[in-house]
Amino acid sequence: MNIAPAIEPFDVFAVKYAEHRRTASSNFLGGDPHDGPMPMDYFIWVATNSTGTWVIDTGFNQATARQRGRDFIRCPAESLRMLGIDAAAVDNVIITHLHYDHVGNFDLFPSATYHLQDHEMLFATGRHMAHTCAHEAYDVENVVGMVREVYRGRVQFHDGDATLTPGLSVHLVGGHTMGLQVVRIFTRRGWVVLASDASHYYRNCIEDRPFPIVFNVDDMRSGWARIRSLADSEHHIVPGHDPLVMNRYPPLAGASEGSICVLHEHPTYR
Repeated sequence: MNIAPAIEPFDVFAVKYAEHRRTASSNFLGGDPHDGPMPMDYFIWVATNSTGTWVIDTGFNQATARQRGRDFIRCPAESLRMLGIDAAAVDNVIITHLHYDHVGNFDLFPSATYHLQDHEMLFATGRHMAHTCAHEAYDVENVVGMVREVYRGRVQFHDGDATLTPGLSVHLVGGHTMGLQVVRIFTRRGWVVLASDASHYYRNCIEDRPFPIVFNVDDMRSGWARIRSLADSEHHIVPGHDPLVMNRYPPLAGASEGSICVLHEHPTYR
């Protein structure tokens, strides 16, 4: 009898590199009747085991932070060194979508293959970008830069769901953008889903209230059902920008305070 080998679990980390002071009305379509402070954190993520290291998204740099009025903490590549990872040696980078805060710094990963959805490149280079409301969260230089990487043979496109390695897969959900993908990862506590901007905050998904930057509201809402079906429980879903992530998950020992947390450990709800 053939017995399938067990999947080796990944260690998964959220790496905070910037933040933005804002209010709740900025984070929900139609605003928020109980408006008050609701800041945004900016993350990249890392999944690693003995088979390899996968970086999910690449963040933005200090120049972009100044331009867009964000508070920059440190270069994501510098934070990766706290995990013993050299950005220049990373083989695989998953780009959840091409917004400025998810694909900036791609040039710091010169050895990587970038994993991107067909629909995202179509969206970022097509007719929708003629409209300010669609393109204002994109940086044209990042998009053009990724097109150059296509010509260099360094972009692997995916059309929907794909298993990239045992225990790690990408899943097209759209909504926020046409080609947004989430990442499902097997860890020691089960299947975790990095929702990226499918749900910026826990509240977007839990309260059925979309984030205001949205290409297709129905796809965004369907995406919440999809990520629930992919994760082992609600407690295995990690939103893309919520400061509560840093509060709920244990910090990485030895890392700068409040910069890296451990997602393969169970969260604590206080």
